[in-house]
Amino acid sequence: MSEHDCEQEILRLKKELNAVILAHYYQEGEVQDLADFVGDSLALAQEAARTSAEVIVFCGVHFMAETAKILNPGRLVLLPDLAAGCSLADRCPPEAFRAFKERHPGAFVVTYVNSSAAVKAMSDVICTSSNAVKIVNRVPKEQQIIFAPDQHLGRYVSKQTGRELVLWPGSCIVHEIFSEQKLVQLLVEHPDAEVVAHPECEERVLAHAHFVGSTKAILEHAVKSEKKKFIVVTESGILHQMQRRAPYKTFIPAPPDSGCACNECPHMKLNTMEKLCLCMRDRRPALELPAGLREAALAPLKRMLEWS
Repeated sequence: MSEHDCEQEILRLKKELNAVILAHYYQEGEVQDLADFVGDSLALAQEAARTSAEVIVFCGVHFMAETAKILNPGRLVLLPDLAAGCSLADRCPPEAFRAFKERHPGAFVVTYVNSSAAVKAMSDVICTSSNAVKIVNRVPKEQQIIFAPDQHLGRYVSKQTGRELVLWPGSCIVHEIFSEQKLVQLLVEHPDAEVVAHPECEERVLAHAHFVGSTKAILEHAVKSEKKKFIVVTESGILHQMQRRAPYKTFIPAPPDSGCACNECPHMKLNTMEKLCLCMRDRRPALELPAGLREAALAPLKRMLEWS
């Protein structure tokens, strides 16, 4: 099937299924272009919570589709490739996190959305990189806080809020491998460029950033800024939206420690146009969750949406 035929079939199936296609900024450009809504984790969760579509097709990774299912138990939630996982979520196994939590009795648990439903179910509130500072600021000052699973985001939030956080030692494979040396080299080559970075990056990389924010915040800042050139320190999929919204500006992806010119999430890139078409045609892979787990994970998600 040609790319054009695949696109036409997806549009036909979307109408037939009464489906909505949600895509993360880190998806391939052609998938983003087909989506009804493109956003970061917070915006996608909010969209999943308000949609009236009968079928939600989630072009992202497993925890994102899982979140949509938690918020929409009666709807069919499809993920083009079930193997599209998340290194950060995988690095926080539920049983290990339960033991970690037991070592800090009475602590209020703030969990990043990049986590499994089982870990969410052990949390008091969920956060995203867009609202993590706001969420932590809502917790009473005298309350000890566990922040999981991303230690780099937690460290950044701790600095922004002045709160001491108990950090789970997790990290994202994409954001932890940006090369500080290569970033500095880029700054020398492009002295007129502004560095925009995601708070999941290591502290030594964030030290060179002119602006730190969530994926959406980075996009909005780059579009509105008077600067014409940006070095982008997050997954390179965001460059597609940046170039669409500000075609007259230059966006340079920051490289990782390897020999690659940019940094891509291997999990995000598992979703393709062909897999999107097949999952809509076959109505699978579909996300399913036990009722008890879904209900336990729903409470902290609802709290996040209320606090946001």
